[in-house]
Amino acid sequence: MSRSYKHKFIYCFLIASLALVYSPNCIYADDSGSSSLNGEAVSGDTDSLKSLRNYLVEAARSNDQLYSAFYAWKSALQREGSVSSLPDPRFNFGWFIQPVETRTGPQEFKYGLSQTLPWFGKLGLRGEKALKSADIQKAKFDDLKLKIFYKVKTAYYDYAYLAQAIKVTKEYIALMEYLENVARARYSAGTGGYDGVIKTQVELGKLQNRLDSLNAYKEPTIAKLLSVINSPADRKLPMPENIPVMVIKPKLDELKSIFKSGNPRLKALDHKIDMEKIGVQLAEKDYFPDFTFGLDYIQTGKSRSPNVTNSKRDPIVAGMSVNLPIWFDKQEAQLSEAKNSVRAAKRARSGLERDLEADLELEVYRYQDAIRKVNLYHDTLTPKAEQSLGVTIEAFQSGSATSSDLIDAERTLIEFNLSYYRALAEQAKKVAAIEYLVGREIPCSVHGQMLPSVYPRDPDKQ
Repeated sequence: MSRSYKHKFIYCFLIASLALVYSPNCIYADDSGSSSLNGEAVSGDTDSLKSLRNYLVEAARSNDQLYSAFYAWKSALQREGSVSSLPDPRFNFGWFIQPVETRTGPQEFKYGLSQTLPWFGKLGLRGEKALKSADIQKAKFDDLKLKIFYKVKTAYYDYAYLAQAIKVTKEYIALMEYLENVARARYSAGTGGYDGVIKTQVELGKLQNRLDSLNAYKEPTIAKLLSVINSPADRKLPMPENIPVMVIKPKLDELKSIFKSGNPRLKALDHKIDMEKIGVQLAEKDYFPDFTFGLDYIQTGKSRSPNVTNSKRDPIVAGMSVNLPIWFDKQEAQLSEAKNSVRAAKRARSGLERDLEADLELEVYRYQDAIRKVNLYHDTLTPKAEQSLGVTIEAFQSGSATSSDLIDAERTLIEFNLSYYRALAEQAKKVAAIEYLVGREIPCSVHGQMLPSVYPRDPDKQ
């Protein structure tokens, strides 16, 4: 398959693929094939990822910048056919103002047709250079697509964290209302002071203020997500159910290998280096001439002398011309310019690779740090804080703990819960950042980790 047909095939394939459903390359189960982790279902997580997938599809189908990059690539593909074709033939016409009298008759008109043929290989190199330019546009299109997907994922996980923060804060408000009722009951019964009621009311006011701030932040968060998917600003979006834990399977060395061959920005510079190398070959061929071949037909009038040989035959002239590339300063300047362009592209590629590799290592560290925090809060800190709160509530009900002790235990637990969901959102966003850097979605296992509700059962109903 020739390169031109290959690119046309890719173009047709891309049009069809834009209409397909975008499917994240994640495994919705643990490594053992089960659909849960530690006995906890992940159906909510897969539903959340399906919602994310729908947003990604919507962004790909409606983003004006992505369509602009696509048509720029399409335009660049068409250029190969024009630059690799022969120049247009030239037709010329001449009229003898003073007819040239010859033995066979006066020459009155001259018609000519000529065709220029560039030096061997020039047309093919021009076509290859145009295709490399199209490859650069394709790499830019891919980079923009990945960037848009990264923005969608980041906005989505910010929204998912906000949903969990609102949910957790509402649960703690309910808990604090319950504790306020306990404090009031103890004050009415004369077994507790009024300061316990005041302290629970102050803490309840703080929680309500936090909830109001979170609810107010929901509108700009939704607006950001709607903006990246290019959707109307008045559209209502459901709140995500949960944030999955995504365990990346490839190691750092594997990710580096994938990124060096898959990052679209590096690919664009690879194509640019190849294009500039072709420019060097073209500049070298400018030292050789181009040829022009032509035919001229001269219309001759009737001879005034009778019985002249060939009197009824008009002359036909075959000719050839060639340009003379004798101004070597021009050719040398073009060749030097082309070689320096190759050097510049190579340096740019090396510098970008170093920068992106450092960014990748940093994002992998941030991902691992977020995963560490997820496990720490889920497995250690939050369960301990729940136990501490339960013990403090029992001590408070028995009168051996103060309201301050209860509020401190409650405050610690809510902060741990919010930190847990913040770490969940951060690890998901870092997976998106790593995918953007490596240029593709990376295999990962998706696990669901749900924290239990913090609202306690009423002791009177136990």
